[in-house]
Amino acid sequence: MLDKPKSAERKLAPAAGRAPLFELSGVEVRRGGRAILSGIDLRLDPGEILTVIGPNGGGKTTLLKVVLGLVKPDAGRVALRPGLRIGYVPQSLEVDRAMPMAVRRLMRLTRRHTDDEIAAALEETGVAHLAEADIAGLSGGEFRRVLIARALLARPELLVLDEPVQGVDFTGEVALYERIADIRKEHGCAVLLVSHDLHVVMAASDRVLCLNGHICCAGVPGEVAEAPEYLRLFGPRTAGAVAIYRHHHDHAHDLHGEVVETRDGSRGQDHEG
Repeated sequence: MLDKPKSAERKLAPAAGRAPLFELSGVEVRRGGRAILSGIDLRLDPGEILTVIGPNGGGKTTLLKVVLGLVKPDAGRVALRPGLRIGYVPQSLEVDRAMPMAVRRLMRLTRRHTDDEIAAALEETGVAHLAEADIAGLSGGEFRRVLIARALLARPELLVLDEPVQGVDFTGEVALYERIADIRKEHGCAVLLVSHDLHVVMAASDRVLCLNGHICCAGVPGEVAEAPEYLRLFGPRTAGAVAIYRHHHDHAHDLHGEVVETRDGSRGQDHEG
């Protein structure tokens, strides 16, 4: 086995053809002597939707920050397509909601945009009517839609969403997933999405990756079972927006995240959604 690189190197991927938007090779991030990420090999192709799931503290947000260049890995290689346009929606945005601020002003905090550009972005996420609303009065779902609209102002080739449905009820989650899928179709952008849910994921995901310090498993989401009780509770629309991801791990983790033998010694575990 080859030794891992001792220093991180950030290079640019070639722009020709269908080159990936980004590619990570052997990426490792350590903090306080502990590996937050280890042995991460990952690429994202144009137009692809990748959903990253995993337990709290599993390194999901750190992975996004490595891709964004906000965290420098301690080992491995990070390659981005030259000139890649990225729109980013963080897990939380530190805005003092006690301070009066209209949505339109929030959209211009870091860069000037015309009224028409702002109106078009807000229209795309279904909140054009909130342009003059105070952000302090927005619901969780409305605020997330405003943040996604703000990210769209960058005309992204890659849309990075850190827990975009956090603080949103299930009906709002379905609506947001539908909207994100439509944005991918309309803009042709790829989506890198972190989800807090270990089993229910965005149905339009091309791939799902389970992360717990390292890549535990990866696959594709399955269809939501169309049980009559489920449909009565959430409606038939739900089946097209969310899907079940079934984990197939060849190992287990202890309370500290370390890989351990399973009880039967097989080191294997399957998790049904």
